[in-house]
Amino acid sequence: MTILVTGATGNIGRQVVEHLVKQGADVRAIARDPSKANFPANTSVVQGDFLDVDSLRNAMSGVSALFLLKAVVPDEFTQALIALNVARSAGIERIVYLSVIHADIYVNVPHFAGKFSVERMIEQMDFKATILRPAYFIQNDLMVKDVITGYGVYTMPIGAKGLAMIDTRDIAEIAAHELLRREQAPEPLPINRINLVGPEVLTGTDIASIWSDVLARPINYGGDNTEGFEQNLKQFVPAWMAYDMRLMGERFLKDGMLPDAGDVDRLTQLLGRPLRKYRDFALETVASA
Repeated sequence: MTILVTGATGNIGRQVVEHLVKQGADVRAIARDPSKANFPANTSVVQGDFLDVDSLRNAMSGVSALFLLKAVVPDEFTQALIALNVARSAGIERIVYLSVIHADIYVNVPHFAGKFSVERMIEQMDFKATILRPAYFIQNDLMVKDVITGYGVYTMPIGAKGLAMIDTRDIAEIAAHELLRREQAPEPLPINRINLVGPEVLTGTDIASIWSDVLARPINYGGDNTEGFEQNLKQFVPAWMAYDMRLMGERFLKDGMLPDAGDVDRLTQLLGRPLRKYRDFALETVASA
């Protein structure tokens, strides 16, 4: 019984591989260039790309469970749909898919709409899957770490509604747990969705206050300007992605990113420990600087 991990060289995928290997699972990881991949011992590494169908066929041969993680790219839905079709042809029924929370609400945000479409295809194709719906990644704020520490401003457009930010380490651990649960079940388990949230709902002002405490100097919140956020982001990412992120920020301001009742308790019970807090991330970030 082999678990295939896509997106394995990324932050979350790599951690999923590590958790699975520690649990004694037979893990196969996809990498565009296996010679550059660095995984734990006993990890099988195969060359693969979502747009190279033959490489996917090879990677999915003999696989019993699939972790499907697609990065934000212009053709995200096409790539994921190709992967689902190849998986079905390979006889893979057990899937854990990393989607996004409120995918059915943030309908004008391209990467949310793409992930929601993948969710719909998983249902329509009758896969037995866990659909993980993470909120905003705490580690996204590493992108603005230098602005926080150098200029004293937290610039992410979080707004006043609040986001239930989650640590990527918790996401990876939960994903590995769900993969093992499905892979070890005698029969494929029914489809289910899990919101992945952090233990707190934080506003932009809340986060600035945390950084003020951690750095022992005033940090201000200045992130409601989504137009300025887009223009700044265009220095580092393609224009289409900067616009996508701007649209997401506008939904943060309008709707927030809030958990459903019982989400935190469910995840705490699943992990057997408390969820990691934003303050822990800030302290670790400063300590490692």
